[in-house]
Amino acid sequence: MRIEKFKPFTGQHCETTATGSLLKQIGVELSEPMLFGIGEGLGFIFWNMKMIDFPFIGGRVKPDMLTENICRNLNLQLKVEETSSTKKAWENVTKYIDKGIAVGLKLDCYHLEYFTNKIHFAGHYVSMYGYDDQWAYLNDTNQQGREAKTSLKSLELARNERGSMSSRNRSYTINKKGNLTDLRIAIKKAIHNNATEFLNPPIKNMGYKGILKTSTEIKKWFKSSTDIQRDFQTTAMLMERAGTGGALFRNLYRDFLSESADLLSSAKLSEASVQYAHIAGLWENVADLFNRAGETEDVQYINEASEILAELSVLERAGMEKLKVASI
Repeated sequence: MRIEKFKPFTGQHCETTATGSLLKQIGVELSEPMLFGIGEGLGFIFWNMKMIDFPFIGGRVKPDMLTENICRNLNLQLKVEETSSTKKAWENVTKYIDKGIAVGLKLDCYHLEYFTNKIHFAGHYVSMYGYDDQWAYLNDTNQQGREAKTSLKSLELARNERGSMSSRNRSYTINKKGNLTDLRIAIKKAIHNNATEFLNPPIKNMGYKGILKTSTEIKKWFKSSTDIQRDFQTTAMLMERAGTGGALFRNLYRDFLSESADLLSSAKLSEASVQYAHIAGLWENVADLFNRAGETEDVQYINEASEILAELSVLERAGMEKLKVASI
């Protein structure tokens, strides 16, 4: 069974791509930057836990929140289902696909057979639009393949994986429940909420405080690492190509602000877009320095990255303070 009229979404980031494809099926077609901005997506986290091999650097809000924010800000109905039963989890998907409704899935990409970089990351999203006796048919990002497929067993393992950022076989669908919120109103609300959250992080490893903390933590990490090449080159790859953080999200937010500036005829949002273009470039520099540190095992590159991160903390705080005022 495959949904014949399924319209795949073209995107760089997994959650906006998965959710964007579900929205297209109900006639809501917005750009990926607009979805990211309406979802209050910009954030930061530095997470170091014993259960993961090395610290995680993320540049967006917590998993699941992006889609929840999109639906709340646009007045859409989001239905989420989770279960510890793999049998029930499969039924939660097929009952919709059999009716011609695509489903969003959260899973660990390690088990997906079309992934070439085998790293456990349980915060990956895809949309599913079909299945047969052997395969599940998925819409993934540009990097991973917009028309991907994986075996049913691998999908079951991916959905049922446990660990950091995992969910209990989470699946979701989106429907209309009335008139969509006026996009101009939704934009202002989303910018204000995103700025407020970023400027008031609940803990010091999130938001602009988290970026500053990372500037010192990476030096400790470098000294304690048992595999510098793996740690820092993998982190650079995740930041720039796998959609966990760094420039990708700042570029998306830059384009969101530019698009919003046109819709709202706002010079302040246009100026902010230019600022985030500069910020994104600095994040690219950080990823490049991480990669060089991995190649050479030279602490010089970590020290340079530390200085840029300290600068980024100041720039991103100032940027969000301006946006909070501009969105009133």
